[in-house]
Amino acid sequence: MDAEQEVTGRTPGVDVEASRRALAGIEPTPGVAKPDPILVADSVTRTFGGLTAVDVAHLEVQRGVITALIGPNGAGKTTLFNLLTGFDRPDTGTWSFNGTSLGRKPAYKVARMGMVRTFQLTKVLSKLTVIENMRVGATAQRGESLLAAMVAPLWRSQEKANTDRADNLLERFLLAEKREDFAGSLSGGQRKLLEMARSLMTDPELVMLDEPMAGVNPALKQSLLGHVKSLRDEGRTVLFVEHDMDMVRDISDWVVVMAQGKVVAEGPPDTVMADPAVVDAYLGAHHDAELTFEEEEKILAEAEAEIQKEAQGHE
Repeated sequence: MDAEQEVTGRTPGVDVEASRRALAGIEPTPGVAKPDPILVADSVTRTFGGLTAVDVAHLEVQRGVITALIGPNGAGKTTLFNLLTGFDRPDTGTWSFNGTSLGRKPAYKVARMGMVRTFQLTKVLSKLTVIENMRVGATAQRGESLLAAMVAPLWRSQEKANTDRADNLLERFLLAEKREDFAGSLSGGQRKLLEMARSLMTDPELVMLDEPMAGVNPALKQSLLGHVKSLRDEGRTVLFVEHDMDMVRDISDWVVVMAQGKVVAEGPPDTVMADPAVVDAYLGAHHDAELTFEEEEKILAEAEAEIQKEAQGHE
């Protein structure tokens, strides 16, 4: 971390307010180009047997803002996360982070480049303590080398710096009192906090959160909301998957909607929520169409005939 970020808590070179204002003039259409994209995906597809889980023609994520990725269950959101972060490989497509291709890069290299993620089901190391989980998140540790590990002066100062950073993050995420507890003893919400805190040990530019509110009790939800907002306020970019629409409206600057593996809508939260394509994605087409008297009579008659037919079959 350089001096500017140490003092201000912001990623150097990222004007958060300017990034948010830049979205105001963008046409809310699927695949629309962004003024300063940090993540770009083209023609990314993934099939499982005969099922197409992801079929994203074009997607750009604006730098320095919070983007929500929403859609009904089975829309392909988590699968897309897995593809972009190296936990799965697409059948076709290209995608890049800060202009650098991520094709065929393993997950650990993607994380080292500054693009990290959390999981819907948390991946804490249960039999390690909270502080040990945090230290594991640091990259380029000199003590990981077998030869260097036997020479303490080579890694001791770095480990102290990593520990100090970890302790600062635990204070920030209200986990300092759990420092020496085993991670497996934490509640579901505390594990979410630990995973988010651990992801910051790499000092990432882009943080991808997969359903950060899933399984979290109401007492911790507001705390998590505040932490997600603070990531943006530091100049980081946030892309998150969420089903809680109140949360999406509250914290997101831009919303991307997926349905059946495709991006079907994009735009500011209020615009997207009113988009017929979004309503249809969640509730089905024509769910709110009013029936005429004749149509209603026909439906009732068909239902009555079906009941009578079934009753005759049991005689």
